[in-house]
Formats: sequence, C-alpha cells, structure tokens
Amino acid sequence: MQAGAAIPTQAMAELSGLDQLRGLVDGRFPQPTMDATLGFRLVAVDEGRAVIEGAPTAAMLNPFGTVHGGWAASVLDSALGYAIHSTLAPGEYLATLEIKINLTRAIQPGMAGLTATGTIVTRGRRVAVSEARMVDGEGRIYAHGSCTCLLLAL
Repeated sequence: MQAGAAIPTQAMAELSGLDQLRGLVDGRFPQPTMDATLGFRLVAVDEGRAVIEGAPTAAMLNPFGTVHGGWAASVLDSALGYAIHSTLAPGEYLATLEIKINLTRAIQPGMAGLTATGTIVTRGRRVAVSEARMVDGEGRIYAHGSCTCLLLAL
C-alpha cells in the first residue's frame, strides 16, 4: 500500500466516513502520509470503532532513549479521529477541537504488537467525543486519551 496525501475529495463527498476508512484498510485509497511516516496503519474499522497497529523505531527516540511521547499521541490522535470519522455521512468532515493524552508506560523502539483502539463516546449533530487506548499484546495500557471533534459539511 503506497502513501498519499488524502482520501480523494470526490470520495469524501459520495461515500460515508465508514466506507472511506474501509477504503484505507483494503488499499482502495492511499495510506495517509502521517501514518506511513510514523509507522502505523489503520487495520480495522466499524461504525464508531477504529483499530490501529504500529511499531515505533529507533528514529523516534527522546533524549532518554525511549520512544517520544509524540509518537503515542499521534497514534492515539488517529485512532480517536478515525472512530469519529467512521460515523460521518457523505459530505461531512471533522476538525479536532481538543485532545487529551495520558502516557502510562515507557514505549521502547521496536516494540511490536502495539494496538490503539478508538471508540465513540457520544456523537451529536455538531460535536463528537471519542476515547482510545494503546495496549500491547498482553493488554497492558501504554497510553490512553480522549478527543472532541467539530463536525462540518464539505
């Protein structure tokens, strides 16, 4: 799957958010460049739920030798946003109003099996809220967060 800039505008106007994201998962649409750059990808999506897998590299270290918290924040931000995106009608898009991330364990480069799952908390006509957790294969939480998004029309 190659990286690209965005879901095509025509697809955003004609497809539901869920169908747009299914296009990312199955390769009909290019993987977002941010996801490719930071080594994560959307692997599953249902209405109100999105799952991302990622593995940080040594290129993402902070001065202390662990993975920079910005990596986990970016992965969670995507899981949070994708969960809301999955509820959009054709012609709708979202803009993040607020994001809150808690980092609970150090992440080491090369860790495999990290998964971030975002779910809808509430979705109204103009505002939606989601939450997400990043866990390892044993279910240990490395980070969690929440997000509020404004829902807009194209």
